[in-house]
Amino acid sequence: MERPSIVKWTATKMKAGIVTEREEDVAAEYPLTLIVDGEEFATLVCSPSDLTDLVVGFLGSEGVIRIREDMKALTMDAQGGFARVELVRPQSTAKDFYSKRMIGSCCGKSRQFYFQNDARTAKTLSGGLRIPAERCFEWMSGLQAASAEFAATGGVHNAALIDESGASETRADIGRHNALDKLFGHCIRHRIAARDRAIVFSGRLSSEVVLKAAKIGCPLLLSKSAPTDLALRLADDLGITCVGFIRADALNVYTHHHRIIMD
Repeated sequence: MERPSIVKWTATKMKAGIVTEREEDVAAEYPLTLIVDGEEFATLVCSPSDLTDLVVGFLGSEGVIRIREDMKALTMDAQGGFARVELVRPQSTAKDFYSKRMIGSCCGKSRQFYFQNDARTAKTLSGGLRIPAERCFEWMSGLQAASAEFAATGGVHNAALIDESGASETRADIGRHNALDKLFGHCIRHRIAARDRAIVFSGRLSSEVVLKAAKIGCPLLLSKSAPTDLALRLADDLGITCVGFIRADALNVYTHHHRIIMD
């Protein structure tokens, strides 16, 4: 049984010089410790929702698993704050391997990765959806409207995986990377290929977010927020279309412009 993602907190509020006391909805923050083959692997600070998706997506993103059949068992102790995973083929999950910094080339390009496992798991993408620019506005508007947690607290990031018809899977979390890992876990658990879908995202387009999209296998990344320089260099190298500042009637297309139709 998962814990609530929204909790009540009494706040003293001042507005227009008037002081009142009232209950406010606040986003829950929850530590989940991940045990892999009996050894502690990581502690994720997250929203306590869709925890199975989070664990599976995090392991996929870290390169520990590729498909759901790589796991023999996954047990969740949501009250205690533990998730335990047994792998079919036990492997080294030493933290120094997964966090080793690396700068190198890949496929003849000057791709720069923060971590060694990124070089193993981030895929160069091609193909993908081509959509009218108007669809970006529609999907971004629908993203926030679909999130009850954001509406109640204003304290979570939202991410959706949307196909051409507009059908979507949406996940929310206090951590923007966690929201994407939850989507990845959903894809792994249900064998969903993300190539012909778009990720619609509420957070900043950092290099880590672009790498998450590459690992998920989605070449179209839409955000209401700003990108960073390294994110765009990675996106250009990985074949990912990055669209930022999607607000009202304006947007910026930064990389691989051919997927956004503007005429």
